[in-house]
This record gives sequence, structure tokens and C-alpha cells, in this order.
Amino acid sequence: MRVRPFIVALTALSLVPLLTAQAGTVHGVVKNGTNGQVASGIDVILIQLQGGMQPVANVKTDSQGKFSFENPSLGAQPMLVRAVFHGVNFHQPVPPGKSDIEVEVFEPTQDAKTIAVPSHIVIVQPNGTNLVVGEEYSVQNNSKPPRAYFRADGNFEFALPEQAKIQQAAAWGPSGMPVVQATIDKSKNRYAIAFAFRPGESGMRYSYELPYAGNAATLKLPTIYPGARLLVLAPPTMQVSGDELQAGGQEQGMNVYGRDGVPANSVFALNISGTAPPPNRDSQQEGGGSVTAEPVTVQQIPGRLDVLKWPLIGGFIGVFALLAILLARKPVVAVAGGGMAETTKSLATPSKKATHQAPAQAAPSALGDVDAAVGVSLDSLKDQMFRLELRRQAGTISEEAYAEERNRTEQILRELVRG
Repeated sequence: MRVRPFIVALTALSLVPLLTAQAGTVHGVVKNGTNGQVASGIDVILIQLQGGMQPVANVKTDSQGKFSFENPSLGAQPMLVRAVFHGVNFHQPVPPGKSDIEVEVFEPTQDAKTIAVPSHIVIVQPNGTNLVVGEEYSVQNNSKPPRAYFRADGNFEFALPEQAKIQQAAAWGPSGMPVVQATIDKSKNRYAIAFAFRPGESGMRYSYELPYAGNAATLKLPTIYPGARLLVLAPPTMQVSGDELQAGGQEQGMNVYGRDGVPANSVFALNISGTAPPPNRDSQQEGGGSVTAEPVTVQQIPGRLDVLKWPLIGGFIGVFALLAILLARKPVVAVAGGGMAETTKSLATPSKKATHQAPAQAAPSALGDVDAAVGVSLDSLKDQMFRLELRRQAGTISEEAYAEERNRTEQILRELVRG
């Protein structure tokens, strides 16, 4: 039994009316997080994520900082609201079932001392004659008064090893939703992105490929930011070594290696050899069925780098097996496609406006929308739980905060299978 098709089949009858109903509505307010005042006269843009980030509506906030949108996709799929403040973009996700949101903007600053980079994660994965590498940084902004660090010409720089070809870059704010970023070429394999790092914890990731002849390579990693704890993740079929790099066990099926305090403006040599493990997408069969987790496409919500596909599948296959068991034991239920608990409640109980019978011919397209929404939810949870474990390894989150976040994420996962 495959989880997502099974969920889609179970939810078709209850969610088709929602997906074919009239335009959804979202009301919001924009607040200035630096001075605590509402932000009037601000451009607010509604962005559709499926099929690429496409602006679909534009309004200005009123004198009370309020705005509203009506669009058929609201309530049926994840959307994004962008507020443009002093030329800086601030984003807020709008998951299905969410009708009221608050977008927080901040006065911008160009002071590089506004942010610190406590951890740097490197993930390696062979792909034929190439080596796919993903690098991820946590970014901490503790400015007081709170301000957003931003420069239009690039405020977060990174460098690639020789012969590397960049694939994609993404960044996210405290809301945790990655947004694909255009890279700014600074020459000599050095790049930058222009992203507003608001107060709190944010992050940035990018991926690239480089030659991997003979299943061995020395990855020379240029470091820019000081004091970051380095974590290296690799499949257990690979061998990894480097100056002062220590083995740290396994995390989500990947071997973890760590080193504290790599100096800024230096080059860290990472020696890598070995092959990728064989793919294992179906396991933990229950009652003659199997569970498969499929990655979300970047056009919906830019998910974790492709190099994490197999460890995410391996690490969370037990969770999805539990989902399969729960679903198999329950009668027909309504499961939401949103990423929050309140999303589940909203979609499981259609509104009065959406209780009319949907035409039979609308089902195929509706099923596709439901499948996409469910996929976004599950993949977002995988991404969130994986990043949470890495933050624990890097020491950037306390045990109390870790336990609270993990319990909250697991609660959301349970909500996805409740009728």
C-alpha cells in the first residue's frame, strides 16, 4: 500500500467540494517588528507556489496595515504572501485552511555584524561519475532593536570548490519555508544571495556537482564565516576524513562527522571515497503493502537538497509505515493537505459554502490537487524533522526546545491521519 495514493483515494470525496468551491479568502495585517507599529501603504503580493512562484494578485495595506485577497487557490493549495518594505521582500506562508495571517516586516540594516553563523552542514552523495554536494548554514539574528540584515548586491556570500557547478540556492526565515534564490556571481567561484535575514533563526542552502572519477575526491571547501561548527553527512558506504574531523555516529541513516570552529577565509580539505548505497524506496511492509515517500518538487515548495532523498526515505520509512497501519485500520477518513494542525481541522470539515455535490468529471483534476497538497505536507514535515535533528547535532538548539519542537511536529503528523 503506497501512502500518498491511499490518502488521495480516501480524501477525494470529502475534499473535491472544497477544491471546486468559489475563491478562498485570506485576511491579513502587516506589522513593523522593529517599532511594533502597523505598516500602512505597503505593497502585498499573493504568490502561487505550484507550477513555479507566480504572482497572482497585488494590493496595498490600508491605514490599519490590513489587506485581503480572494483567489481560487486559497484553501486548496499552499500559497505565499510577500510584503515589500523599503525594497526588501518579507514572506509569510499561507497553508490550506489558514484564513488570517500576520506578516512581520523589519527596518533593514546593512551591518554584517547583525548576523552570526553557528553551524555549517555539508552533505555528500555520489551520482555516477559526479559527486553531488549540499551545503547548509544556520543564520542567527539577535539584533536589538530587531532589524533585518539585507543588501541588494548580496548579503550572504559563499564559495564553491574548483570545478563545481552550482545547481540551486534557497533561503528561509523563522517560518521555515525555503524560497529559491537567484545567485549573484562574484567571480572566481564566489557567489552571493540577497535575502532579508530577519530576527531569529534563518538558514541558507545550496547544491552543486563536481567530478568524482574513480569514486574518490578531495573536496576543498572555502570557508567565509568564522566560528561555525562543521557537520559532514555521508552515506555509510563512503569514507570521509579531514583535519580534526571526528566521527559522531549516525543521523537519519547518514554517518555524521564534526569539527568545531573552522577558521574564516580558509580552505578545509575533505577527503571522500566510496559509492552510493543501493536505492531502497520500499520497505517496512505491513499486511502485504509497502510505503513510499516521494520528494516534493521545487516548483511547489523548494524541499531539501536532492542529495537527501535516500536518507529521508530511510529515516522516515518507519513513520510512514505507522501511518499506513493507522489508515488501514480506520474507515474512510478525511485527511488534510496542509502543514499545520489547524489545517487538518479546517479541511476535514467542509464549510457550509462548500457542501454542494461536485460533478463527477471534476474528480481527476481535484485528485491531482489533493495529491500535491498532501505531498507538500509530508515532505515539509520530513524536512522539518531532519533539520531539527541536525540543529541538535550542531548544538544550536537546547534540549528543552528540541523536545518541544519534536513533539509539535509529531502532533502535526498524527493530525494528518485523523478523521
